[in-house]
Amino acid sequence: MSTQLLVGGRLYSSSSPDATAMAVTDGTVVWLGADRPGRALYPDAEIIELDGAFVAPAFVDPHVHVTALGLQLTGLDLSQATSLTHCLELVRNYALAHPGSVLGDGWDETRWPEGRPPSVEEIDAAAGPGRAVYLVRVDAHSAVVSSALLDAVPGVTAAAGYTTGEPLRADAHHLVRAAALNGLDRTQRDEARRAALDHAAANGIVAVHECAGPQISGRADVTELLEFTHGVEVRAYWGEAVTSAERARALIGELGVHGLAGDLFADGSIGSHTARLRSPYADRDTTGVGYLDADAVAAHVRACTEAGIQAGFHAIGDGALDAVVQGFSRVAAELGTPAVAARGHRVEHAELLDAGQIAELAACGVIASVQPGFDAAWGGPDGMYAARLGADRAAALNPFAAMAAAGISLAIGSDAPVTALNPWEAVRAAAHHRTPGHQISPRAAFSAATRGAWRAGGVRDGVAGTLVPGAPASYAIWDATELVVAAASDKVQRWSTDPRSRVPGLPPLDPGTKLPRCLRTVHRGSVIHEA
Repeated sequence: MSTQLLVGGRLYSSSSPDATAMAVTDGTVVWLGADRPGRALYPDAEIIELDGAFVAPAFVDPHVHVTALGLQLTGLDLSQATSLTHCLELVRNYALAHPGSVLGDGWDETRWPEGRPPSVEEIDAAAGPGRAVYLVRVDAHSAVVSSALLDAVPGVTAAAGYTTGEPLRADAHHLVRAAALNGLDRTQRDEARRAALDHAAANGIVAVHECAGPQISGRADVTELLEFTHGVEVRAYWGEAVTSAERARALIGELGVHGLAGDLFADGSIGSHTARLRSPYADRDTTGVGYLDADAVAAHVRACTEAGIQAGFHAIGDGALDAVVQGFSRVAAELGTPAVAARGHRVEHAELLDAGQIAELAACGVIASVQPGFDAAWGGPDGMYAARLGADRAAALNPFAAMAAAGISLAIGSDAPVTALNPWEAVRAAAHHRTPGHQISPRAAFSAATRGAWRAGGVRDGVAGTLVPGAPASYAIWDATELVVAAASDKVQRWSTDPRSRVPGLPPLDPGTKLPRCLRTVHRGSVIHEA
């Protein structure tokens, strides 16, 4: 057996909140306590001096698109474009430096003074004639493309979601995305995966949940990702609806994925006007796009429940959530609530939901995989959500406190590359929600990004995502300043670093404060990142 003894640190442990040392044997936490007893108990251990660093359970991101994130990190990142003119300049410069097709990600016209996306003609002029250009919006539910790429995709102009002069949405977007990604070779895809997973490890993340599907990245991508070797663990979901347990088992066997969940689209996104709403958008005469009705949802949940497979759906708007909630409730009535709840089925995003929907999802044991970064980016009275939905509906989005209070298990992630793969930013956003009363405490948010995210991936051993004896040694070491114990941001703050409080402290997460910097990431005892 090989034992490491970490000493001289500050450890986030519910069982030993005043611990300064931790012993790890063969990838498992075996002891926590003070330095001197640790040295006496483990005299032959390898000593790791922490020099006051903060040690906490490593993060898990339950909603990531690995290859897409890697392409953003290594390619044309348009998330920093400050205007339409700037966006086209970035496209022009990238096209001059890189032969072949141009794939860009992250533009958001709601932040630009022009208030509109690029046109086909402007893209052609920026990239040059004959270049295939695919520029996906920040929410990944619409895109603008060059005329060459449009011409290369048969049937796109007749597909749902195609309107001359507007970004491609729905089926038209899915067709063009598949064509654009098919233009990459295996080497390019593997380079992107390595960049994305390296980035995850550098941010204290030891596992990610890939949300793949036939309309997202395709079969080849998810198969290659599962073959790819990296220290960051990948749990893969496939977003394809089934109607029988036999078909559910067959898909799992064919693809090697872990569940039929993730981005199985019930609708699209608010930014692209494709989230399914009960009543029209405030700034466009549409109620969005509904991909699945309650019958299709129920069929999928029933099939997966009978097959013993985790199911789940992407649902953002209240109209889409109506279909998802009705589908879960029907199957719970047929098969029994315990049978449904035992599978740990999921809903991704779950942004615009009311008290009745919250109660139904909680009763069915549905886990909510949420992204607080959405509220940080687009919430508030002057944000994109208010422009799309009106102030009242926008203020109802992402009611984390109500969901947690009802008993819904939360898992906090990023939907990267939609929002940044930065778990401390996500925890801070959950604790400082733009709508008063929707925020949760920093401690609850941290738990949702660690223990809750492991649980969302089917790990229910009671110790994953914690630092207690018997837990996997999956942790990150952080350069952090003071540690505090704080309530939710709309409550009175309770600041304390006194060990007698028996509550472990976290780094301060107030807006504007410097976030911790990752020094080392360890997964089951193996170092996967070293600063």
